[in-house]
Amino acid sequence: MVSNTSGKMDNTTALTFTMTAYAVMENYKHCMFVVFLLLYLVTIILNVLLITVIHQNRELQQPMNVFTCVLSINEMYGSTALLPTIMAVLLAKTHEITVKWCMAQIYFLHTYASAEFCILAVMGYDRYVAICYPLHYHSIMSNSKVGKLIALAVFYPLIVFGSFYSLTLQLSFCGKVIPKLYCVNMELVKNSCSAASYISIVGLALLVFFFVPQVLMIVFSYVQISRVCMRLSRESQHNALKTCIPHLLSLTNYTIASLFEIIQTRFNMSHVAVEARIFLSLYFAILPPIANPVLYGLGTQKVRVQLLKLFIRYKILPTLLAKAVTVA
Repeated sequence: MVSNTSGKMDNTTALTFTMTAYAVMENYKHCMFVVFLLLYLVTIILNVLLITVIHQNRELQQPMNVFTCVLSINEMYGSTALLPTIMAVLLAKTHEITVKWCMAQIYFLHTYASAEFCILAVMGYDRYVAICYPLHYHSIMSNSKVGKLIALAVFYPLIVFGSFYSLTLQLSFCGKVIPKLYCVNMELVKNSCSAASYISIVGLALLVFFFVPQVLMIVFSYVQISRVCMRLSRESQHNALKTCIPHLLSLTNYTIASLFEIIQTRFNMSHVAVEARIFLSLYFAILPPIANPVLYGLGTQKVRVQLLKLFIRYKILPTLLAKAVTVA
């Protein structure tokens, strides 16, 4: 049962929520504003660069790189839903956010997080086909198949979360306090005027229903990859592993970040320092969007070369790098 006694206002429906986590940064809010602004700009620049390089080079427009572009678009979507609002509330005097914008932010952040895992699951399937069926890779991963997988990764989270989100839209709120830097669904449930434990139960059931198919797809893909690699030469094993490393690192990074957020939302973490809780709550929406374009860009030789050529074409790098690319 969700407690509805703390921070409640009797017979009054709240129109705004107070985000109490901002009080921790009050003394150095301008410094933190600059940090968040830089993080946001770095996220957008890195992801736009990666998409541009892949889009402008036909040899890079393989299914895995197409999925990488979709991943980058989703990460810019999630970062835009989070960081500009944090910067605005950080400089505000009251650190309040309207109920309507809180609802919108919940939808944006939850669909971002859900789509991220779906896209990573599809990318795992792509690695399975590439390594287990290399001779038939392009026939299996046809343009039609890639389009269907992208549609599944994007629209499945929207439909599944949308059905649950309709329950949240029906809530009225007597509580006004959210102890975070941004809105999440469970905090709204805790602030509802009536007992809404059924939403928490439905949320847990939906979490299992949503993530199990993706987890099974990823586990199946890597079990099959492992079996095939056992029969390959050492050099072939090394090459296969090299193509999987960016995906495995992205998947691990995102899984850890999501677990931090789920644990913090569902369990009492008051024994953990506020600063640590703030960092862990931001992890899932800040680190993956910055790390992934680095992993898939700088971690791939063809992308690195094309990125340098792009810089040189627009005179971003000096002539010295042009010589380096020529030598390579």
